[in-house]
Amino acid sequence: MNTTDNVAVCSRSFSRHPILRAEILSRFANVTFNETGLQLEGSELIDFLKGHNKAITAMETVDEALLSALPELQVIGKYGVGLDMIDFDAMRRHGKHLGWVSGVNRRSAAELTLAFAIVMLRHVVAGNREILAGGWRQLMGGQLSGRTVGIIGCGNIGKDLVHLLEPFQCPILVNDIRQYPEFYSKFNLQQVSKEELLTRSDVVTLHVPLDDSTRNMLTTERLSLMKPTAILINAARGGLVDEMALKEMLKDKRLAAAAFDVFIQEPPQDRELLELDNFLATPHIGGSAEEAIIAMGLAAIDGLDNGEIPRK
Repeated sequence: MNTTDNVAVCSRSFSRHPILRAEILSRFANVTFNETGLQLEGSELIDFLKGHNKAITAMETVDEALLSALPELQVIGKYGVGLDMIDFDAMRRHGKHLGWVSGVNRRSAAELTLAFAIVMLRHVVAGNREILAGGWRQLMGGQLSGRTVGIIGCGNIGKDLVHLLEPFQCPILVNDIRQYPEFYSKFNLQQVSKEELLTRSDVVTLHVPLDDSTRNMLTTERLSLMKPTAILINAARGGLVDEMALKEMLKDKRLAAAAFDVFIQEPPQDRELLELDNFLATPHIGGSAEEAIIAMGLAAIDGLDNGEIPRK
C-alpha cells in the first residue's frame, strides 16, 4: 500500500461507490473523499485539493487558476472519458500528469443511444404522456430495422454502436475527422460529409468531443438539412447543437424527434423544450451503468500511477 501520496477524490459518485472506495483505499493509505454531495468548483475545489499531490476528478474544471493555486498537485486521474473540462496547455505549462483511458464507457453510451433511437421512433415518450393525461391513443411509429443511421464521430462509442446495430440491418453513414478504412470496409459503412449524412439519415447520432472544432456543430443551417421524419440523438456533449434552433424545429414538426442526454447548461432550464412530446431528456446518464462506473473508476485509480504530461 502506498503511504506517501495524499489523494483527493473530487467526484461525488466515485466517493460514495463502495467498490471504488474499497479499491482506492487498498492502494493508497491517505485518501480524502468528497462527502458533501456537491460538485466542487472555484475556491471550494481549490480548498478541497490543498495538501494533496494526486487527485481524481470528473466534471470539475482543471484550469490555469486551479493549477497555479496548487503547486503540490502533480497527478490527476480522470474519472470518465470527457476531457473538455481540462486545460491541456495549462497542465503542460505546470508539468502536471494526466491519467486517462478513452472508451471505457463505450458500451454504456452506445446502448443508451440505441435505446433512444427505438424509444423515439416508437413515440414512447408521447405515448406515456398521453396515458398520464388520462388518454389512451395508439400512436403509429416505425421500426429501427432498415433505417439509415448517420453516426457523426466514429471513435470508441461510434464503433461500438455499429456493432449493436448489426442485427437491425441499418445502412450506416459515418463522418469523422479521422480515417478508419478497415473498420468502414469490414462493416460496409459509407463515409460522407456532414451535410450528406444529415440529408440522408433517418437517425442522426453524435459521438464527438466538445472542442473549438465541434462547438455548435449543428447550426440552424445544418439542422434544416435533416428530413422532417428524422430523429436527432446527442449523448456526447452539450454545446454541439444549437438548442434554440432545435426547439423551433421540433415545435414546427420540421424534425420528428430528438433525444438528449447532455445540454449546454446542466441541468437544462428551457422548460418549453423539455416539455415537448417529441423530445426526450435524460440527466447525463450515458456512462451511468454500473459496469461503466467501475471501469471508469478503476481507470482513474490506475491513472494516479500511470499518468503522463498531456501531449499536444
